[in-house]
Amino acid sequence: MAEQKTRPTGADVREFLEAAAPARRREDGLRLAEIFGEVTGAEPVMWGPSIVGYGSFRLETTGGDWPKVGFSPRKAQLSIYGLKDLPAGVELLPGLGTYTEGAGCVYVKTLEDIDEGVLRQLIRIGWGRR
Repeated sequence: MAEQKTRPTGADVREFLEAAAPARRREDGLRLAEIFGEVTGAEPVMWGPSIVGYGSFRLETTGGDWPKVGFSPRKAQLSIYGLKDLPAGVELLPGLGTYTEGAGCVYVKTLEDIDEGVLRQLIRIGWGRR
């Protein structure tokens, strides 16, 4: 089995978010950190160089750990993890707003494109995984 490359680091989450570019991505990243913190009640941890994660669970496919929920304020768009992995999340996802999907994440251009209430419900669902 290949070694998992994305792992928790000791990097400072706030410092990472404040360095995000462009400015819109920085603002949305800081807002997402507030939302995820409020919903999970957990402190964020940097996973690799660019993912802000909350909690962890064991991935059966790799035998490694992965954040229960998280996000990355990437230059082109926001990547949000843990929203579409469970059946309840899949059912709720269409109500999120304007987004596209990747293999393991949801891509959002700006937070204005999505419904914050639905996002909070999706985070809650992902956070509840075992």
